[in-house]
Formats: sequence, structure tokens, C-alpha cells
Amino acid sequence: MVDELSGSSTPAPPEAKAGADAPTVLVVDDEPSNLASIEKIFQRDGMRVLTAPSARAALDLLRGHRVEVVLTDLMMPGTSGIELLRAIKQLAPDTEVVLMTAYGTVETAVQAMREGAYDFVEKPLKRMTIIKSVRKAAERRSLVAENRSLRQELKLLTKREIIGSSPALRRVLDVATQAAPSSATVLVLGESGTGKELVARYIHDHSARRHGPFVAVNCSAIPETILEAELFGHERGAFTGAFARREGRFAKAAGGTLFLDEIGELSPSVQVKLLRVLQENEYEPIGGDTVRADVRIVAATNKDLRAEIAAGRFREDLFYRLNVIAITVPPLRARREDIPLLVDHFLGVYCAKNNRGRLEAPREVLARLLDYSFPGNVRELENVIERAAVLCRGEKLSIEDLPESIRESAAAAPETITFSVGTPLDEVERRLIRETLRYAHGDKSVAAQLLGISTRTIYRKLGEIEG
Repeated sequence: MVDELSGSSTPAPPEAKAGADAPTVLVVDDEPSNLASIEKIFQRDGMRVLTAPSARAALDLLRGHRVEVVLTDLMMPGTSGIELLRAIKQLAPDTEVVLMTAYGTVETAVQAMREGAYDFVEKPLKRMTIIKSVRKAAERRSLVAENRSLRQELKLLTKREIIGSSPALRRVLDVATQAAPSSATVLVLGESGTGKELVARYIHDHSARRHGPFVAVNCSAIPETILEAELFGHERGAFTGAFARREGRFAKAAGGTLFLDEIGELSPSVQVKLLRVLQENEYEPIGGDTVRADVRIVAATNKDLRAEIAAGRFREDLFYRLNVIAITVPPLRARREDIPLLVDHFLGVYCAKNNRGRLEAPREVLARLLDYSFPGNVRELENVIERAAVLCRGEKLSIEDLPESIRESAAAAPETITFSVGTPLDEVERRLIRETLRYAHGDKSVAAQLLGISTRTIYRKLGEIEG
């Protein structure tokens, strides 16, 4: 066994020192001579090696060490290699397993691969064969771990979340946080693109229903003729073309939250059915029997529902049922200090999505964005940053990467401040802070962003200036 492992035709290479990124292999065999021989082989190849004479000893080592690959004998007294494989996949599912098998047990080894083993090597063992198999197993584990990490990172980057720390946004989140644990219906108001669905998801995620589904319906995107069936479902044969029973969005949201966006677009007939749900907690699928509604409703609109009521287009009783707790999401122009945070977030998302290095937004670009009114709100800003991330040729965004409407917006850039040579630094600082505050319309957070200092610092400097 020793000669075959070492290779009798060529001298054994000198032992290599294990590097910081060298994989750790755990060798499991009940024969001490085999353990010693295999240990030397992997040490000479620069790997870290642990050895165990039994399955129980191997599992003890796995509990205390990070192991990339386990190389185990298939046939051992007591716990077999197959049983050890199953235990490993429960204890350390990311660890790859390579089996050593004698002639005649190949079918068992193939079965083990179906249960999660990476590979098997046949006895008598060849030095290069086991090194190659274990190295490939370690590489596979590394790739799987890297892919999982990248997917998780991308998931975190692309996860829709509420970004900002402005007082206007904090007020919204305070109300949403208080409303979330209750069962009250919430009406989210605000212009298009402000993030009304994100607020609805925030309420769901902080509610007792967070483990249930969150089902979103854009009422304006579904034709009026099929909206009722889409919401409440229908039975087979309920109408022409109903060839099979279909669950509605209320059924799909059972145990969770149903988000009805653009609620102002509901037809009068659907408004009546929705009112019944809110009053009685029940509804009837088209052609079906009464069903209990186990959903929490959060609605949203960019319309003035009181004006819609006055015009006869929206039911007043439905409005009051929906308007138990009203939350108005501010437009982006009302929370301009959040723009730098949003820019940084969207740059992270779209640089990762387009497989390019992280871009930066220099002060002159932020200044141009801060001055723009963003009629399309956060959605428009997101589109602007995605476009810039794709078109940018350097490592930093430039004004040329922005859309023409923003590049040419009036008074987009701060005016120039000039100082005579010899002006005291205290005076330079004083004037610079005052002019930046004037440009930022008195907003200290925005002024601090433009000056590249913290808001706390600008308050301290103002205290010194006014003192």
C-alpha cells in the first residue's frame, strides 16, 4: 500500500508547506498504515491533513475544524463509509466527500455518489489519482461557496428596501412601525415613484403576518373585465372561457398581506365586493361559495380619493374602510438629503448587476442631482443611476453620464466663490459654509454632503461661526 501510494518508480517530492488558502482534508481509514501513507502524500502536496481511525472520530473532528474534503474508506468496521457520508451531509453539508473503494464495491460507491459523494477512487490507490480527485473536490467546494456568497451579496444589493434617514422619511417609518403589528387596514398615499409598495412591504415585514405571503396587485394594470376574477377567483364553468377553477389573489395571500396598488382605479362593481371583504372578512369567488378572507389589506394610490368621491368615481364608505391609518410618502424633492444615500445604494446594485467595478459619484455629480427636482421621484433617480452605471467609461461618474434634462437643468451647479490671496483660513471656511448652506436652501445635511463633512461637524462649525 505504501509503495503504491508513494509511487515506487519516482522519488517522493519534498513536503510542501501548507499555505493560508490550502484546503484541509480529513482522511478516514481504520488501517493505521494507510492513514500514515495518505497523510504524507497530502502534506507533500501542501494540504492541511487531519486523520481519523473511525467514523465517530471523524465526526468529532468535523465539529471542531473547517474541512473542505473528507477522504474515507468505504468499508470499515462499525459505521460504514456510506453511513459516514450521510452523517457528514447533515453535520457539514458543504464538505465534499471522496470514497476509497476496493474492486467489487464500485456499485456501492456509485450509489454513494447519488447520495452526495463527490467522487470515488479505486484501490490499489495511485498517488496522483487521489491528489487529483481531492484537489477537484476542494475546488468544487470553493466554487460553490463563492457562488453562494455572490448570490447572497447580489440578493442583498438588489433587495428592495427603504433607503434614507431624512426627517420626512423617518416620520413615515415611525407611523408604519406603529401600524405594522396591528390588523388595521393601511392606505399609503403619495406621488408615483415615491416607494409606496416598499412601505407596504415594510408594514408586512414588521407584522405578525411576516411569515405569510405578500401579494401585490396593480389594479390599473389588469383590465377591468377580468380584475374581479383576478382578485376573487372563479369556479370552473362560471363564465365563458372558465375551463378550470382558478384561485384569486385573496386566496393566494391567505395568512399574509394583500397590497392593492392604484386602488383608485377599481371599478364600481369591484369596489362593492372589496367593501364586503373589509366589513365581513369574506368574499365569493365568481360562481362559488362564500370564503373566509384571511388577509390584511394595504392599499395605495397617487390619486386624491376625496376628489374622486366628489366626482362620483369612488365610494365614500370604501374610502373610510381603507383610510383607517393613512401614510403619505414624501416626494424625493421633500427629502433631498436622502439622494446621496440612494445614489450610493443604486450604484452598488447596478454595478453588480452589470459586472463592473464599484463606481463613485463625485461631489459635482451629487450637486447636479441634488439640484434637480425629480418629478419621477425615486424611480426616476434609480433609472438615472442605472443608465449612468452602464454608460460610464471611467471609475467615477461624470456629469456627461447624466441625462440631458439633468445636465441642462437651470442653476444646476453651485456658483463659484473666489477669495483673494492671503484671505485668512477662518474667513474662507466661514464663507464657504454660509454659501453652501445658501445653495442647499438651509438644509444642513445636504450642505454637509456637498462639503464632504459630517452633519455633526457642520453644526459645530456653525456654532463657532455664530459664537
